[in-house]
Amino acid sequence: MYIGRELSELTMVPLADWEMNELLYYHHSFSQLAAYLSAEGASLHVKVIHELESRGPVNGDSGAWDHSSSPIYD
Repeated sequence: MYIGRELSELTMVPLADWEMNELLYYHHSFSQLAAYLSAEGASLHVKVIHELESRGPVNGDSGAWDHSSSPIYD
C-alpha cells in the first residue's frame, strides 16, 4: 500500500522536489498503465524517468541479508 502524496498534489510540485519513493511508485504505476496513458500522462512518465536517471542509480547490487534487491517504495 502506497502512503504518500497523491498525483494531483504532486503535479503542482516540481519533479526535483519529489521524494525518491514517490518517483519510484509513480514510475511503476505509469509503466503498468503505459498502453492506456494519454499524451499528457505519457509526457509526465517520461519526465519522471528523466528525473530518476538524473538522480543516479537506485539499486546498485542484488541484495543481501540486510537489504532488498530492489527499491522499496511502498
